[in-house]
Amino acid sequence: MSDTLSALRARVQNKTATVGVIGLGYVGLPLARAFAAAGFRVLGFDIDSAKVEKLNAGKSFIKQIPDATVAEMRAKGFEATDRFERLSEPDAILICVPTPLTEAREPDLTYVVNSANAISARLRRGQLVILESTTYPSTTRGVMLPVLERTGLTPGTDFFVAFSPEREDPGNPTHSVSHIPKVVGGLDDASGDVACALYSAIVPKVVRVSTPEVAEACKILENTYRAINIALVNEMKVLYDRMGIDVWEVIDAAKTKPFGFQAFYPGPGLGGHCIPLDPFYLSWIARHYGMNTRFIELAGEVNTAMPMFVITKLADALNDAGRAVRGSKVAILGMAYKKDVDDPRESPSFELMDHLLKKGAHVSYNDPHIPALPRMRHWPHLDPMESQPLTPEYLAAQDCVLIATDHTAYDYAFIVAHSKLVIDTRNATKTVAAGRDKIVRA
Repeated sequence: MSDTLSALRARVQNKTATVGVIGLGYVGLPLARAFAAAGFRVLGFDIDSAKVEKLNAGKSFIKQIPDATVAEMRAKGFEATDRFERLSEPDAILICVPTPLTEAREPDLTYVVNSANAISARLRRGQLVILESTTYPSTTRGVMLPVLERTGLTPGTDFFVAFSPEREDPGNPTHSVSHIPKVVGGLDDASGDVACALYSAIVPKVVRVSTPEVAEACKILENTYRAINIALVNEMKVLYDRMGIDVWEVIDAAKTKPFGFQAFYPGPGLGGHCIPLDPFYLSWIARHYGMNTRFIELAGEVNTAMPMFVITKLADALNDAGRAVRGSKVAILGMAYKKDVDDPRESPSFELMDHLLKKGAHVSYNDPHIPALPRMRHWPHLDPMESQPLTPEYLAAQDCVLIATDHTAYDYAFIVAHSKLVIDTRNATKTVAAGRDKIVRA
C-alpha cells in the first residue's frame, strides 16, 4: 500500500477526512447530512449562491430535510460554498450533479464535465473523486478520468477514482441514504478500497463491484427495469379502459400472488430526475455498439404518450358535460412528480398544464408542497403561478379538477363533494363513496 493511499485510508477510518459534495440538491444534501451525522467535516459546493447562503444560515430548501437538520449539520461543521477553488480542501469529493438529456434525447454531461474541470484545477495528491450522478457505462473512465489526468497526476497512485450510484428516494423516510446498500466500483483496487471504506461509515452495507462500468450499468438497469414495467401497466391501463375493466382492481388482484409478480402502477406520465431520463442514456450508448434497445424505446413511447391520454379523457369528460376544453376552468391538483414531496423535476403535471393552456383552458393549480411554480427547463414559457387555496368555493368554480399527484394531505371525499367533475389519474378517489358519478379515471 502506498504512503498516499495509507494516509488517506487512515483519515477516512478515523474520520478526520474532509468530505466534499458537489451539488447540494435532492441527492447531494442528504448525502452531506449522512456524512456530517457520521462525524466527518463536510464541505458542500453549489453554483447557486442563494442556496449556499440559505444553508449556511441553517435553513433548508428541501421539504424532507427540515431547518433543524441543517442547523444540526452546521453545528457539526458542515459548510456550503460557491467557491470551487476550495476543492483542494476535501480529501474525498463526491459529484452529485444533474445528468439531463438534450432536446435530441442524448446525454448532457455538461455538469459532470464542469465538475471534473473544477476538480482538475485544484486536484492534489491523496484525493478521492467519486461520481454519483447517474450516467451511461464508461462515463467515469472515458469522460471524467481524462479531465483529471490532465494534471499529470497518476490515478490509483496519486489520486483515486470510483463510481457509486446514488439511490436516493425523495420523500421516503424508510429508504434514506443511511439505510440503503451502496454499490461501489473503483477504477483500480486502491480506489475501490478507499471508496468502500468511506461509504462504510454511513451505509449498512457496501456492495463492491469490479469496475466503475459495472456500477454505472447497475443504476441504469435499476431505473430501466422500473420504466419498462411502468410502461407495461400504462399500456394495460389504456387497453383495459377501452374494455371497461378497472386496471387498478386488476393490479390489486394480481399482487395477491406471493411470487412471480411485483405491482407497478399507471399514472399520467413519468416524473423525477431518474426514470424518465436514465433509460435513454443506455439506449444512446447501445447505438454506439450497433444495437437498438427496443424494449427501452417502446417503453419510452408508451410512457410519453400518457399525458395526452389524460388530456383526451379530460376533453371527452368535459364534452359529455356539454363543455369544450377552450374556456373551461381546470384545476390541477399536485405539481410534484410524486406524492408528498416538493420535487417538481420532470413532473408530468407541467406537460398536462401546457397541453391544457394550448387548448385554451384557464388553468390553475394547488399543491401543498409547492407554493409557487419554479422555472422549469422544459417549460420556460409557462407563466409564474401560485398554489390556490383548496376551498369549497375554489373547487366549485372549476369546470374540472384534475388529480395529477395523490398527495396524502388531500381530502379526496372533500374534493369530490365540492367539484363538478374529477379526473383521477392516480386512483386517489378509490375509497370515496359519494359522488362517484363525477369521477373519471384517466
